[in-house]
Amino acid sequence: MAKVYMYVVARDFGFAPNPFHGVCTLATCKPKIRGPAKPGDWVVGMGGQQLDATGRCVYFMKVTDKMTFNEYWNAPQFKGKRPVRNGSRKVMLGDNIYHRDDDNDPWTQEDSHHSKPDGSPEWWNVETDTGADSVLISTRFVYFGSSAPEIPKGILTEIGYENRRSHRTFYDWQCGALIAWMGSFPTSHWNLVLSDPFQFAQSGARYSRERNAIVA
Repeated sequence: MAKVYMYVVARDFGFAPNPFHGVCTLATCKPKIRGPAKPGDWVVGMGGQQLDATGRCVYFMKVTDKMTFNEYWNAPQFKGKRPVRNGSRKVMLGDNIYHRDDDNDPWTQEDSHHSKPDGSPEWWNVETDTGADSVLISTRFVYFGSSAPEIPKGILTEIGYENRRSHRTFYDWQCGALIAWMGSFPTSHWNLVLSDPFQFAQSGARYSRERNAIVA
């Protein structure tokens, strides 16, 4: 039975999720979603107070594939999601950042939004991100970014959703109205970035989990 995972997107740079290159990926943060979620499940990212977007939908995606970090790193079709920190905003925010040669080796974290300003690993981020060796992949998504629309309050009330820490998990049969709302968007909206991420202009910044802060 398919599930629907809903959570608050605390930061929206275009890194987690990464909606670029026609594929939406969730490869960092949210290990408690990335671990159990499987193809056929839905992930819904809601805005919150930090983005001044409470009740609005930043993105939704139906999981169509799932890979390990090494599979993601080595997949030719996802090399464009490897970060290049002196490149365009899109490639600066690449989320294909973890790999290792052997299961007993420590993870390599590429220079990325989750690294320290000097490009070295930010081990608090490494620990959280690798808490699930899983990358969620979707070729059926709508990414609204900064134009995030409100989900009708009646739909959220019906399933008992409230913005709060961590995530909520529902069965798809509990979310008929929500799934119908997501399916109501025209095909011209699907698999596209409809607006820039809320914090896209800060694409050169980094996130430090140790400090719980955005750093230059």
